[in-house]
Formats: sequence, C-alpha cells, structure tokens
Amino acid sequence: MCGIVGYIGSEEKGVSVVLGGLQALEYRGYDSAGVAYLSGDDIVVTKQTGRVQALVDSLGEPTPESATAIGHTRWATHGTPTKANAHPHFNANKSIMVVHNGIIENHTELRESLKKQGYEFQTETDTEVIPHLLDYYAKETDSFEEAFHRTLDQLRGAYGLVVMTSREPDALYAARLGSPLVLGITDAKALILASDPAALMAHTKQVVYLNDQEYIVARRSGEYTLHNLKNDVAVERPAETLDYDADKASLGDYPHFMLKEIHEAPQTIRSATLGRIKPESGIVKLGGLESVADQLKYIDRIVIVACGTASYAGLLGEYAIEELAGIPVEVQIGSEFKYRNEPFSRSTALIVVSQSGETADTIAALKKVENYGVLKLGVVNATGSTIARMTDAGVYCHAGPEQAVASTKAFLAQYTILLLIALYLSNGRTEQYKPLLEELNRLPQKAERVLEQAEHIKSLAKKYAHYKDFMYIGRGYEYPLALEGTLKLKECALIHSEGYAAGELKHGPLALIDENFPTFAIATNSELLEKTYSNIEEIRARKGPVLAIATEGNEQIRSLADDVIYIPDSLEQTTPLLAAIVVQLFAYYVAVEKGLDVDKPRNLAKSVTVE
Repeated sequence: MCGIVGYIGSEEKGVSVVLGGLQALEYRGYDSAGVAYLSGDDIVVTKQTGRVQALVDSLGEPTPESATAIGHTRWATHGTPTKANAHPHFNANKSIMVVHNGIIENHTELRESLKKQGYEFQTETDTEVIPHLLDYYAKETDSFEEAFHRTLDQLRGAYGLVVMTSREPDALYAARLGSPLVLGITDAKALILASDPAALMAHTKQVVYLNDQEYIVARRSGEYTLHNLKNDVAVERPAETLDYDADKASLGDYPHFMLKEIHEAPQTIRSATLGRIKPESGIVKLGGLESVADQLKYIDRIVIVACGTASYAGLLGEYAIEELAGIPVEVQIGSEFKYRNEPFSRSTALIVVSQSGETADTIAALKKVENYGVLKLGVVNATGSTIARMTDAGVYCHAGPEQAVASTKAFLAQYTILLLIALYLSNGRTEQYKPLLEELNRLPQKAERVLEQAEHIKSLAKKYAHYKDFMYIGRGYEYPLALEGTLKLKECALIHSEGYAAGELKHGPLALIDENFPTFAIATNSELLEKTYSNIEEIRARKGPVLAIATEGNEQIRSLADDVIYIPDSLEQTTPLLAAIVVQLFAYYVAVEKGLDVDKPRNLAKSVTVE
C-alpha cells in the first residue's frame, strides 16, 4: 500500500532519487508524503499531505541533495492524513528517522511503556513507537545495529521499514516482516531500498529481495550485509535481474493509465497464451507446472484464494476447472480464509491469485497451509514477488506493469491463465479442449474489435453517469463478470453498485429497482440466455432502465434493453474476456465524466500489503 524509498551512496543525489522513486509508486495509492535527508551532522525532514508534487514544491529549487535519504508515501491506517502523521517519524532530537509500511499490532502497549520512560508522542500513528524504541535501546548500547535488532524483537504485526540515523550517517537499516522490501544495487555502487521494484527501475534491475524476518544494513560504500533475525545468522543471497520493461510503465499518449491498460487487452491475452498453447497440435504447455506434474495427477480438490478483482477471476476459474477438468473447486477470499478452520488433505491444491504477488491476505493464506502438505500454486503478475517465491510452482501472467489502482488487464491475464490451467488439468478429455485452444488463439483480434466500440461506450457512460445506484446481473460465466463490473464502477466512479446472479433478483434485490436504479445486464449467447431475458423483463416491469452487453447478431435484445453494447461471438468460457473490456471501459468513462481521479480512486491502494 504505502511506498518506501531509501538511498545511500557516494554521490549526493539521494533526495532526487527518493522523490523520483516515490513518484514511480504513486499508483499504489496514498494520502501524504515525506522525505528525510542528511545535511551535515543533522537530519532534515519535510512532509506534506496530498501528492508527491506538493512535497517536491515544498523543498524548493534547486532540490536539496544528500548522499543519504529516505522517503515515504502514506496510506492512512492509524491517524488521519495530516503532516504530523505523515512519515518519516522520528525521536525527540530527530537523530533517528523511520519510514514504515504495515501495522505494529502491539503499538499501544509499547507506547505506554515508553511513556513511563519519559518519551513523548506527537502523532496518532503506530509507527512513532519505532524511533522512540530505537532511541531507548541505542542509549543502552554502543551499537546501533544491536539497538535495531532489539527493537525488531519487540515489534509484533507487519512491517517493511527503513531507518536512517545521524549516529551512523554512512548506513541505512531496513527490515521486513509481512510487508515487501527490495534492495537495488546500482552500477555506481549506490544502494536503493524500496517497497516495490518500480521505484528502482530508473536506476537498476539488479535486486536482492528480503524475506520475512530478515534485516539489511546498507552502507555508503555500496556494501551491504543481510541477516536472518530468527536464527541470528548472516545470509548470502545473489542478486536477481528484474524482468521489467520501464517503457511499458509510461503513460504514452493516453490521458490515464487505466485507459492505456484497458487498450492493452489484446496483447495481455496474447502474452498470457504465447508459447503455452498450440492449437494445431492440441497442446497446452505450462512450464511453470512441469515440476509438480506428477503431484497434480492426484489432486481431487482445489481451493482458489484471492482478493478483490483477483477473486472474481478465481470464480471464473472455478467454473472452468470444474467444467473442463472435473475437479471440485472452491473460491475463498484471503481475509476470510486465514481465519477459517477446515479440513485439508494432501490431495488438495491451493491456487493463490494476485497481481502484485504481495497481497497480505493472500500471503497469509500460504502461511496458513505451510505445514499441511498441500500443493501451493501461484498465478501472479510480478516476477520475484513474495507469492512467487512462497509457492511450490505457478504460472506468471506476463501482463506487464499495471499502474492504475483499479485492475483491468491483470484480471484478463489471471482468468486466461486459470482457463489454461483448466485445459492442462483436463488432459484433453473434454470435447471443448480443441475448440477452446483455437478460440484463445483468435481472441486477441476479437478484443481489438471490442475496443473499436470505445466511443459508443463513452457516449453511454455519459448518459448513465448521473445515476447514484446500479445493478449488474449475469448468469453462469457472466455472474463473476457482473461482480467485476460492479466493483469497477464502485472503485472508479464512486457509484453504489450491486452485483448479482440474475436468478437471485426475485429473492430480494428486485425491491431496489425503479426508474432511478438502472441495471447493466450481461446477456451474451449461452444456454441460459432465455432465462436472462426473463430477468430483464422483471426489471422492465418495474420501470428500471437496462443497459445490456449482447453477442453480435442478437436483435431480440433491442426490444428488451434501452441500450446495447455488442461484442463478437465467442465460446461461453472465453466470452467473459471480451465482456470484461466493456465493463472496464464503461466504469472508466463514467469516472471521467464525473471528473474523478481515475487512476487513483479515493481511499484505495494498488497493492494491499496490510491486513
């Protein structure tokens, strides 16, 4: 959620590097920002509410520089978005600065204990206990590293944190427990610490990921040491090269990242299938699963765990795996899965789905089953991420960087991968095997045809943007898409919206329908289309406006809906990949019509790294 960047090196350019890194992390969502840097023997700290640009402006021209600097973009958890509550946080004489992601669960008891020792607190945050605790232990020992170690021993909860101190100006200290942190190694021997590799891209692709219960000491000489807190031993870990194209993370000619990423749908589907399907020979090859191919033969139950948009991709995956591979599947949201008590056997496989690979609740699901003996598989977009490293095997989405907070192309990639997994697990036994391979091969071109209707969708968005409530309905594979459509409208356009299986209308939601409550009906070709017509008739009988997605050639829908958006004909299992582009574009254009911050919706963050 929040963004961390720290720089230490021989060149005095740390503040610029940190500010640039924070701007690269703006897509994650935040409400305030701050930076601290070494100036002579002292540390200077500047904070601002709002965007990073406000922080840049407050620093003045030219930007003050330093060989050591840390910065942070905060998404409020404890305490409102104010300058005081913004990071970095510090001790009384500002000799210790801390930036922190995560939540310190025992901050109340630590605060009370420190108050008894004479420490005073200036903020409402949980983070402020850390610099005071460091100060307390630093007075008891000559080694700041020892003070750092003792402080970490006291913290319960989750943290990714970076610390600078004027007591040891040639070093930065960083640690991780449940919140991502990565070290970038530059050619100039400077070291950059960040919560997301995106902050490093302008400077290096050579990185070392920290695991949970590890801390690192980065020095101005370019040297660093990595330590395991649990075993109190040094760790040797070679650097990895990031597979990341910085150009793909740029806005280009688009007004917003969300629109750019929606228009990348054809390439997203193509990249997810490239080298993995061979329709002419009927082959599905998933190299990421080859190491566990023998285990997969004995799987008789699959649990998919995900959050938000990824959970709706997972629900589509449930339909596909059960239908095509005949394996029972259930989808659980990560925040609930962690706390459920349920039976697991070694014939169960857990599939976790996450765009960032750092979703805290999804990581918690993996930790829950660590000792269960179940097979742990990942469907993630970010290579080298925590989930990618925690799972036994998996399949990367290859969707490229996704900057907008509301996920679009990642949803398409996730479901495409889950559909490939369904075909892979079917071993060609389903009669739909070959037709689906051929259709997946054709789908990017069909996605391009959907995008050609952007102006039509834009005009309809303007027509419906004034409504305060919405209903999305669908049946079968359309139902998860109704949930995804309603989430997008909530996230981007800030409109109250309900997503329902169309057959559930008469069991309660129909009471909401009147002339001021429109319905977005997903009514594409399927065996259940006639039943969806009946549900639309129920809405019309109550004067509810209806906007529908239908398959090209369907003229009957014109007599039922007030407005229609057509998509190319496709198989029932692949149609959601085309219809998803429509609901994403609709939400985008409604948000634009309302003048909202499309890429950074209020109160939301891209990567949810706290529980």
